[in-house]
Amino acid sequence: MTYVSSPLTPEIRTDIPHSARIWNYWMGGDSNFPVDQAIGEESLKLDPDIAPMTVQCRQFLIRAVRYLAAEQGIRQFLDIGTGLPTMQNTHEVAQSVAPESRIVYVDHDPLVLQYARTLLTNTTDEGVTAYVNADYYKPGQVIFDARNILNLTRPVAVMFMGSLGHAKTHSDMLGIVRSVLDAVPSGSYLVLYDGTTDRQSYVTLCEEYAKSGGLAYHPRTPEQIRAVFDGLDLVDPGCVPVTEWRPDSTPAGTGQPVSAYCGVARKR
Repeated sequence: MTYVSSPLTPEIRTDIPHSARIWNYWMGGDSNFPVDQAIGEESLKLDPDIAPMTVQCRQFLIRAVRYLAAEQGIRQFLDIGTGLPTMQNTHEVAQSVAPESRIVYVDHDPLVLQYARTLLTNTTDEGVTAYVNADYYKPGQVIFDARNILNLTRPVAVMFMGSLGHAKTHSDMLGIVRSVLDAVPSGSYLVLYDGTTDRQSYVTLCEEYAKSGGLAYHPRTPEQIRAVFDGLDLVDPGCVPVTEWRPDSTPAGTGQPVSAYCGVARKR
């Protein structure tokens, strides 16, 4: 079954660039327009590695979801700040392993909702794919809506895939994660990646994007991202660059460098 909870039906403007569509363009998706492609190409001049970074971040999502579904028996996923649907979304990966998996996507961007109605369709008869319109700055609302789909007495994989960089401060980032994790039981998992300050070209790109009037994205230091996992049990290999988290075929450390760290950790 597939659910989308919101009555909003926004007009999609094709003459104004949109950050989620630009990210989609870098990933090789088709949910973007010429104006997004133009900005995406200009951004590549500032940071040529941004497009490979988006693909590597998605590959991490695929590996992490597959690991949790296949090796840890997780059947519930709460994907917060999902962005535009693209290749191998969370529900597609989870339900390919365990058809009964239940996935709740959370975002508060009306454009994302518009695409979700069309693209976030269930892949099995047994499972559930849902979308809720909520802001992670209101974690209580996120949990309230998620309870309509998920059984929060059983383990949940809580996912923040590149979305916490939009939190205004590192303290906000920590508070948001803690509030959501407090609502799920022992045996649940935290899965996240976010951009880091490793490369000045990426930091500059984020600074220039903020000047454009878009929702600012704040790269964190690797140490700040590691701090989000404090009090949890990190799964090997720990908090590492996205290319180094259990790569399928490329030996750890030999993939193309990207400014994004990630991790998967179990709640005690």
